[in-house]
Amino acid sequence: MSVRRGMGGLSRSAKDGILGALRSSAPKPAEEGVAAPRPRAKRARNRFADLPELKDIHTQQAVASLLNVPNPFFRLHDGRAGATTEIDGRAHVNFASYNYLGLNGHPAVAEAAKAAIDRYGTSVSASRLVAGERPIHQELEARIAGFVGVEAAVVFVSGHATNVAILGHLMRPNDLILYDSLSHNSIVVGATLSGATRRMFAHNDLDALDELLSQHAHGHDRVLVVVEGLYSMDGDIPDLPRLVALRERYGFWLMVDEAHSLGVLGRTGRGVAEEQGVDPNEVDIWMGTLSKTLSGCGGYVAGSKALVEYMKFTAPGFVYSVGMPPPVAAAAIASLDVLEREPERVAKLRANGLRFVEKAKQAGLDVGDSAGFAISPVMVGDSLRAVHLANRLLERGVNALPIVHPAVPERSARLRFFLTSEHSFDQIDEAVAVTADEHAKLAKAGFGIKMAAALAKATRPG
Repeated sequence: MSVRRGMGGLSRSAKDGILGALRSSAPKPAEEGVAAPRPRAKRARNRFADLPELKDIHTQQAVASLLNVPNPFFRLHDGRAGATTEIDGRAHVNFASYNYLGLNGHPAVAEAAKAAIDRYGTSVSASRLVAGERPIHQELEARIAGFVGVEAAVVFVSGHATNVAILGHLMRPNDLILYDSLSHNSIVVGATLSGATRRMFAHNDLDALDELLSQHAHGHDRVLVVVEGLYSMDGDIPDLPRLVALRERYGFWLMVDEAHSLGVLGRTGRGVAEEQGVDPNEVDIWMGTLSKTLSGCGGYVAGSKALVEYMKFTAPGFVYSVGMPPPVAAAAIASLDVLEREPERVAKLRANGLRFVEKAKQAGLDVGDSAGFAISPVMVGDSLRAVHLANRLLERGVNALPIVHPAVPERSARLRFFLTSEHSFDQIDEAVAVTADEHAKLAKAGFGIKMAAALAKATRPG
C-alpha cells in the first residue's frame, strides 16, 4: 500500500503537507566525489533488566539457589525490634537491631510520640524554612546540643542525607576531604558530590593521615578530616585526642560521625568525646542519627552557632526537605530524658558488648578489632558462606545478618552482631555457642568447595 493511499480520511492539503515533510527529510543523493552519509543505527532502548549490576545480583542469587541457600535479607519481622524479634511466627534472639539502649518501645517514649501526634499531627507538612517550624523542633535541637556539649544543633529528616548535606554543601572543588577507609557510604557519597579532592587513609592509621596532611593540606582552601565515633562494620573507635592534636597542628576542620557511638560510648552515653576525655568543642562538626539510641529517624549536625546557622539557611538537604515529623522529634526528646535518668543502661550495654567479645574469642571465633562496644563482627570469609551461616543460625533461633561484598571486601564477609542493653548473658552465651558450632560444621562439610562448583555452574556460558 502506498503512503498516499494509507492516509485515507485526511484532507488533500494535509496529505500534501505530510508528503512534503517526508520528501524534505529523505536522504539526498551524494554529490559526486562525496561519500553519502552512513545511516544512523537505531539505538536500542536501554532496559533496566539489562543492567550489568543487576545481572551480578542475579548471578549471586543463582549460586545461592544451587546451594539451597535462602535469601537472608528483607525478612518480615513482627513487633518491636529489640533483644528478641518474631520471624515467621517464631521468636528469635535478635542481634540485628540498633536499639542499643532498648528505648524503642519504652512506655515513656511511645507516650511522647502519641501526644505529639495529638498536638501536631503526623507531619509538619512543609519545609521548616517556609512553613514547618514547630516548638518541638527547637526543643529537640537544644536538647541535642546540650547533650553533646556544644552551642547548637539542627536536625535533618534522613541520617544518610545529613552526611551528604554536610559534605556536599560545605566543601568546594578547591577543598580537600580526608576520610577513613571504613567510612560509611553517606560520607563517601557526600564527599564525591562536593567536587573536592578526596583522599582515603587506612583505617584508624593516623600516621598515614599525618603524612597525607603534610603532603596535601597546604594546596587547598579548606581541609576536612572525617572519622566515625564507633565504626559499624568493625566495632572499634578512633584516637580522638590525637586527631584533635593534628587539628591544632594543621588547622583543618574535624568531623566525627556519631551515628553508632551516641548512647554507647562514655559513662553517660555522650559519645566518643566523653569516652576519651576530649572537650566536645575541640571538634568542629558532630554528626549523629536519631534512628539508633534515640528511637526515631533522621540525623543531626551539632557544633558552633555559626555552623548550624549556615546549614539551616543554605543546605539543600534541609531547606528543601520537610521538617522533622513531630512524633519522631518527641520520641527522640523522650529517649534523651530516659537516657539521662538511667545511665545504667549504658553500663549494661557495655557489659554485654564485652561479654560477647570475650565469649567469642574463647570459642575460637574471629571478632576482628572489635572493642566490645555494642558491635562485633564474626569474620567468615566469602559472602556465600556468611549468608549460609546466617541462615543456619536463624534455624536455631538466632538472628544475625551477614555483611557481604560490596559492603565489605569479598574475603572479609562476616556476620555482624549488634548488642543491646536488653540482652541477657544467657542469650549472648547461647548465641556464641550456636555460631561457633555452625561455623565449624560449615568448614567440616567443605562448603567452600561446593560454593566454587556452584559459582562455576551459574556463570557458565549458555
